[in-house]
Amino acid sequence: MQVKVNRQSKIANQRYPEIRYLSDLIPVLFDREWAKTARNISLYYIYRGLKTKNGIRYDVTVMPPKMLGEEFVKTKGHYHFGSYGELYKILAGESIFLIQKKEAKDVYFVRAKRGEYILIPPHYGHTIINPSLKTESPPPEKGTKVKKRTKSSSPLKIANWVSKDCQSDYKSIERKRGFCYYYTKSGWVKNKFYKQIPKLKIKRSLKSFTELPFMGARWKKRAKPSSPPKSLKFLYGN
Repeated sequence: MQVKVNRQSKIANQRYPEIRYLSDLIPVLFDREWAKTARNISLYYIYRGLKTKNGIRYDVTVMPPKMLGEEFVKTKGHYHFGSYGELYKILAGESIFLIQKKEAKDVYFVRAKRGEYILIPPHYGHTIINPSLKTESPPPEKGTKVKKRTKSSSPLKIANWVSKDCQSDYKSIERKRGFCYYYTKSGWVKNKFYKQIPKLKIKRSLKSFTELPFMGARWKKRAKPSSPPKSLKFLYGN
């Protein structure tokens, strides 16, 4: 899937995306040898600040399926300065969130699909992975019947809510060449630039908005919120 950045690629509020290229992610890649000869392709698209309410910013990110050598495409990943949390919702596709506490004292991953939520606690960093494969059947051998070539792809589209005052820390991730695990064709691989790596745990996604913390009964019928209620204190750095 190709996402063209033109007038047809605009989404809500007539915004154009910020584009993250391969060159932006080289400091955190698993397969750096592959990156040496790879084209500087676009990897994902961030539509930032589509809406702001009660001090909370609403963004959308689109990530087509790609392989970065042996590793599945991902966001660069970051921590937050201060005590800010973040909330995500999967709008399309399937995802893996790798979430780790600063200094890699704790690490876990969450698989999530359309309609599900992921909560990023304060003092934890995260990277988002599109685990879908983009495949195309090889050309037929000489003398064989020509079959229609098919493609399958699963673009990932995610929304997030975060404080407009929240600032991201990318440098701490770059210094360690990424998070303490990489997700590759062979599964999870430890990042050798960490001295100590905790056991990778798995946690479940939140299936609905009503599972979020601080939710009162009055929110249970709110199926499609445009922004989280102000009672979600973890978004405000409190």
